[in-house]
Amino acid sequence: MESNMFLNLSALFDPRSVAVVGASDRPNSIGQRTVTNLVEHSDFVGELFLVNATKDEVMGRRAYRSVTELPCAPDLAVIVVPAAAAVGVIRECGQKGIKFAVVLTSGFSEAGDEGKRLEQEITDITRQTGIRVYGPNCPGLVNNNRGIGFTFSPAYKLDRKAGPIGLVTQGGGLGRTFLQASGRGMGIGLWCSSGNEADLTVSDYINHMVSMPEVKVIVTLLEGINDPERFVQAALNAARSGKPIVALKVGKSEYGIKAAQSHTAALSGSAEVNSTAFRQLGIIEVNDIDEMIDTAALLARAVPPTDLSVAIYSFSGGTVALAADMLGEAQLKLAEFTPNTLDELSRLLPSFAAIHNPVDTTAEVLVNKDISHASLLQVARDPNVNAVLYPIPMEYGDTTLAACTDMVRVQAEVDKPIIPVWMSDKTGSGYDALVQQELVPFRSLSRAIKAISRWNQYGRWRAGFDSSWKPALQASAETGESAQDYQTYTEREAKSILARAGVRVPTGGVAATLEEALHLSAGIDGPVVAKIVSQDILHKSDIGGVRTGLRTDAEITDAWHGILENVRKADPHARIDGILIEEMIAQRGVETLVGVHEDPLFGPVITFGLGGIFVEVFRDVSRRLLPLTPAQAREMIAETRCYTLLKGVRGQAAADIEALVQLLLAVSDFVIQGPLSVHELDLNPVIVGPEGAIAVDAVLIASKRNS
Repeated sequence: MESNMFLNLSALFDPRSVAVVGASDRPNSIGQRTVTNLVEHSDFVGELFLVNATKDEVMGRRAYRSVTELPCAPDLAVIVVPAAAAVGVIRECGQKGIKFAVVLTSGFSEAGDEGKRLEQEITDITRQTGIRVYGPNCPGLVNNNRGIGFTFSPAYKLDRKAGPIGLVTQGGGLGRTFLQASGRGMGIGLWCSSGNEADLTVSDYINHMVSMPEVKVIVTLLEGINDPERFVQAALNAARSGKPIVALKVGKSEYGIKAAQSHTAALSGSAEVNSTAFRQLGIIEVNDIDEMIDTAALLARAVPPTDLSVAIYSFSGGTVALAADMLGEAQLKLAEFTPNTLDELSRLLPSFAAIHNPVDTTAEVLVNKDISHASLLQVARDPNVNAVLYPIPMEYGDTTLAACTDMVRVQAEVDKPIIPVWMSDKTGSGYDALVQQELVPFRSLSRAIKAISRWNQYGRWRAGFDSSWKPALQASAETGESAQDYQTYTEREAKSILARAGVRVPTGGVAATLEEALHLSAGIDGPVVAKIVSQDILHKSDIGGVRTGLRTDAEITDAWHGILENVRKADPHARIDGILIEEMIAQRGVETLVGVHEDPLFGPVITFGLGGIFVEVFRDVSRRLLPLTPAQAREMIAETRCYTLLKGVRGQAAADIEALVQLLLAVSDFVIQGPLSVHELDLNPVIVGPEGAIAVDAVLIASKRNS
């Protein structure tokens, strides 16, 4: 963890003393519900101070008229007074020496300009006094592992199941949805709902959960990332600690982005870049709340293996066949049983049972209960099996209960997860048995398979994680460049710069006159290409600014005059520096794209994929935050569909993929360490063939780095 980036939040999550400012005994008021949750429904044993501006007693307890009258400075203040008054209360708390304030009050940046002004005052107070603020505009903080809740929610008393999952959300309602997954046997030990994040953010809460041994999995529901550097550092701290993060990011469509901004005024960012960042940081991205619950539940039960092999076990032949089919479609692997397992299953199960994975015990296990436990245990103990998928297709009363009881018994005897899938809409005592023992039954095969896939992917990512890697983030912000400083380089200038950085480009030069063009052409072996050179024209082909396959002086002369005429018609005011005469690349290969752009949140992002004229049509690309490692470069190439073309198809020779890897790494080094701060770089096409990789065209928009 980088020093001084994060504060120890122990006194926020488990304070020894608390003041509730705005405490009330008016029925159903926020102040009354907050005190009730803390006094009647929590296990809080520390000192509690109640503050009410007009009363000396609240709910039979002594009340103080203001924070300044408190006999000492408690660790935490929970503030429930209106927004206009809350700012002054927070200042008093800071001056009193209170470490943290949980501000439940709404009416800040989500409510217009006046609310934004009040929220800015809160931020200023934190800097002036040292108090740290949770919220405002939030439902509070719930620490089920300590049995305490600083919240006004009337549902708090119903959702208090402790457990290994830490939950961080920016909104309240969906956080409660996740919290109520305790109905399936999943315990959420700590829930932070960050609200408007005037001071502390999701990054602070995620990072603190990394240091909490009782939290095994961190789940976050994001509407925006307001502090990308700290968010990345928290995620890296989690990755280096082997603690998975499951994330659902709202704002993938224009509708979602607008809703998120109106809700918490958060910066949503590009969905594609967010997903890229999550993947590189080991954050498991999901698409809805169900997926989030399912994935977190499985991760909380077991650490995923690097190479997953699954056994399928049930008492219905059609069910195991369906499960096996769906497993195969998800490109997951069925385990191959050892001979000993097959021998034991043959001895235990009837002759008409299917003992090779998937295992169909037939309904015999529902009649002969002696074989259910033993056969499932045998499958689970097979050394080639990492997990057992146990779909239950129907509710059969006592017989289903017996099967579930055996499942619970076996789970207690093995350290690999038995994954139950309760497929019937009717639940019964068997389902309840699974919930009570925290096996968290899935409600459909498709949801179970999707969670297993993500579990598997995380295991593979974890095995290949380079703990020394860290993204560059916003290089221009660090060096002080602004949009006004950017320069659009001509194609030849860009290629010359890139050539010095190790990127292979064609031979050529810029001619200011026709005579120079003819002279340059004479020095190039083979046909040449002529291209207009102008800082004002990026897409040269679109306006007739390119001629190819030129061999004779007459062809070059015709191309010279034709290009200039086309450009003057298309853009009479364009500045023309000359015409680029360049060797025409004869090597055959796959036209690919290599590009870099500067994301406002995560800094430089590199894109690779199918290039040429098809880039907008097929959108076959992969992305990574920079800098690239060799492994990341190879991964992003292999992710694309054009990778099949690069490997060679229908008798064509394979392209030099290693040369492409080196080109990607050279671009990465140039962007991160080179003399320019790159705003945009576009190499399209990069022709990749058996003889290597060469950038045929280049667009570069950049500025000189401040020294």
